[in-house]
Amino acid sequence: MLRLLKHPPIGVLAAVGLLLLVGALGKPARNDRDWYPYLARTTHAAMTNSGFAVTPVTDWRYDAKDAVSKDYTAAAYDYATLRKVWLVLEPQPGSTLAAHTFLLFEFTGDRLLGVTIEARRERYEDYSAWDGLWNAYELSYLWGTAHDLLARRAVMLDHQVFMYPLTVNEAGERHVLKRLVERTAALEKTPRYYNTLTSNCTNELAKATKLKWDASFILTGTADDHLYKLGLIPGENFPAAEQRAEITTFVKANNGEQNFDAVLLAELRKRWGDGGR
Repeated sequence: MLRLLKHPPIGVLAAVGLLLLVGALGKPARNDRDWYPYLARTTHAAMTNSGFAVTPVTDWRYDAKDAVSKDYTAAAYDYATLRKVWLVLEPQPGSTLAAHTFLLFEFTGDRLLGVTIEARRERYEDYSAWDGLWNAYELSYLWGTAHDLLARRAVMLDHQVFMYPLTVNEAGERHVLKRLVERTAALEKTPRYYNTLTSNCTNELAKATKLKWDASFILTGTADDHLYKLGLIPGENFPAAEQRAEITTFVKANNGEQNFDAVLLAELRKRWGDGGR
């Protein structure tokens, strides 16, 4: 520090940088900014002993260039109707270590409801992993239809998507769902910041499932491989499971399907057998 003070320009710059950092980290998170449109609505979650409701549920439609409609709906389910939990992984183009992950919950009647944990950007912000270390973005628990969440990535962004069944028992499945609903409700009352290392899409899910910490919670592109090694993804080997999970072309081909959930689940059951129940 004394050495810095002997060189005023360096000392001043260091002091200003430190003050800016402390200021940024000290600001409380908020829900009332001018948000990027897809992340503009804060989710409300209501819970009972037997079930839950969330609103709004994002149900946008996409072509290869943009959103062509921006609709919302609501969802309400009894926990007893939960049949399965699916992991979706969207690799970052050009990287084997970075990916976005989210969950789709399957309910009786071939219905799906998803939750994706996002860096909540403001209207003209771009995402940066570096900026995400310094409270640049709030945290968003966004609930959406399977059609919205999958087509946004496979159709509009032209990214690969993989969808894996998780081999979790019934009590474990319900625990994960309840915890994510509870965390959604808490976030509405007390906003939090996204953090690239400690509160990203994957380790927020890991916290809800109480998984032991692993490097894949930061190197998120390896999350599916890690879960396979834990026995939470079925398959004779990981490359075979990964190939079976790749659904990008299927989502693109069925983007106009009205009964998207049922068609998707029928395809997944063909691929996974009992693993896809």
